[in-house]
This record gives sequence, structure tokens and C-alpha cells, in this order.
Amino acid sequence: MRTSSDQTVTDNVRTYYGSVLNSSADLRTSACCDASAVPQSLRPLLSRIHPEVLSRYYGCGLVMPPLLEGRRVLDLGCGSGRDVYLLAQLVGPDGTVVGVDMTAEQLAVAEAHRHFHAEQFGYANVKFLEGRIEELQALDLEPASFDVVISNCVVNLSTNKRAVLEGVHRLLRPGGEFYFADVYADRRVPEDLRRDPVLYGECLGGALYWNDFLRLARQAGFPDPRLVEDRPLAITDPDLAARTGTLGFHSATYRLFRIDALEDACEDHGQAVIYRGTIAGHPHLLPFDKHHAIETGRVFQVCGNTFRMLAESRLAPHFAFIGDFSRHYGLFPGCGGVMPFSPGAEQRGQDRQGIEASSSCC
Repeated sequence: MRTSSDQTVTDNVRTYYGSVLNSSADLRTSACCDASAVPQSLRPLLSRIHPEVLSRYYGCGLVMPPLLEGRRVLDLGCGSGRDVYLLAQLVGPDGTVVGVDMTAEQLAVAEAHRHFHAEQFGYANVKFLEGRIEELQALDLEPASFDVVISNCVVNLSTNKRAVLEGVHRLLRPGGEFYFADVYADRRVPEDLRRDPVLYGECLGGALYWNDFLRLARQAGFPDPRLVEDRPLAITDPDLAARTGTLGFHSATYRLFRIDALEDACEDHGQAVIYRGTIAGHPHLLPFDKHHAIETGRVFQVCGNTFRMLAESRLAPHFAFIGDFSRHYGLFPGCGGVMPFSPGAEQRGQDRQGIEASSSCC
């Protein structure tokens, strides 16, 4: 049930992205703006996207996982459609991309340039829906119909993040994944900052404490969230920096698989995989997540969850698999419980050795 407070936050976010912000240059922090370098392979695809769409981009990460050709993809909080039109080229004419956003002004920009992009690409394979990402069940979207769901710095803006995760779980096919970037805090954000409309609009006020996110993901049916990459965020606006004080924020990309048999811990079953080197752009090494860089042709020991993520998803044809689940050797060594993000400049040196020692995992 939505409260009046939730409605106020939603209205503030809609106003911030519909009226206050006219382009990414209007943002007062780097939280909702991707600072990472765009891979060389994606630059020609970005060059085909309309300049107005590009100017209204507010993402905080790169949410383009491999092996999207022919897939059905959903973008939550698509805004003016930059990622939708980028994904449209990656899925190709046999794939489909659906974008959902609650801000009419942003969707109007995306819709206005639909014909332009169809001419650029040589095919039309995108659709936009107006709606709230907490209420995906209210939209014309068939359950278990998407191979991949992505989102770029939007979940933090939601007032009911568990509902978002549960909605994603419902829409993913078995073996599908939620691959998304968002902003997280190193502790729970105080209520007075959560009520600040500017901080909320800048993707800070609504940021989840990272451990609360892990709990919510598990409750929503994703027992083993995998961190792909992260970066500390600097609050460069003096006024906002004074308000946030010592709170630390990170942009982080996670991948969550809908696989029913996943466990809530990394269990050792004596298994291994061999990467074939057949995924485009990764002939020698596949960076699966922050703790798994899998070398081509080499026997690579994995826990049961990683084994299933590779064997029961679209990644399966690119691997050989060794072992089964007939034996159990206990917890896979090296899986700790400290904050998974790399430290920011102010944290480096305080406990770096301990952080690095606990960061290895299956």
C-alpha cells in the first residue's frame, strides 16, 4: 500500500526529471552520470543515437551484458531512451527492447525519435510504456517473458525497492538475469536526507545501504547477487557535500539470476568450468563478475551457484562443465561478508589489507 509520503517522493522525482533537469549537465553530482569509459565497440552504436536522447542521459553505469542478440530485454526507468536504443542495436532485428518510465516528458523525447532510430538501424524493435517500476504487474508485460532486464541508476529512486525486485523476478524467464547499475550507501541514509528532494533526485537520498540491498534481493528470489564492478562517488557540490557529511556512496553494477536452485551461500561441490573463448569481445578472458575472471581454455574451479549461473543461462554454450551436485565439500573458501565495494580515497589505507584479504570468492 502506497503512503502519502511515498506519493510525495514519487511526485518530486517525476518533477525533477521532467522539469528541473533539461540535460545531464544540470545534475549537481556524478551519481546519476556514467563516468566510466564507453568501450570502443559501443561507440559506433552510440553515434547512431539522436543527440537529444544522448543529452538527457542520467545513468550511473554500463548495463550492456554480452550475448544479447535475438533476446527480449526490458529497461526499467528508461528515461529518454538512450539505453533502449543502444540495446536495440545489440539485440538486432530478431530481438525486442521494451522501455518503462513514469516521466511523461522523458518518454516524449524517446517516442519523438523512434522513427529516426528505425531508419538509422534499418528495423524497428522498441516499445515504450508509461508506468512505475514498482507496479510492473499493472503493465502489459507477460510473466517469464524477458531474457534480460536492465536498469541504469533508477532503482534508488523507487519508494518500494522490494516490489521492483519481485516484479523483475516475475518477468524474467528461468535462467534470465537482472543486470543493473545503481547507487548504494555505506550505511543507512538518515531520514532527513531521504526526505530531501534534491538529494533524492540526485540518486543519493534513496540509495540503499548495500547490505540491505543484499537482504532485499534474497527476499525477492535472488539468493546470490553478484557484484560486477563499482566506483566511489565524490559529492563535488559543496552544499550537498555538507548535507551528506561522512556518508559514503558508490555506484555499483550487479547481476542477479533467476535460477530457483541457487543457494544463499557459495557451497563447494568440487565443480569446475572451462571457458571456450567464444563470446564476442572476450576471446582470452571473460570477466563474469568482480571475483571471476575466467581464462579461456583453463579449468576454473567454481562454487555450485556459479556453476548453475553459467550452466542454466544464455552463457551455457560458451562453457564446458565438470562435475555435478552429487558431493558436497562445505562452504567454498574465501567468501566473506564485508562491504564488497572498493574503498574511496578517504578510506584507502584504513583497512585496505583486510578488505583485500576478504574480497576473494568462488
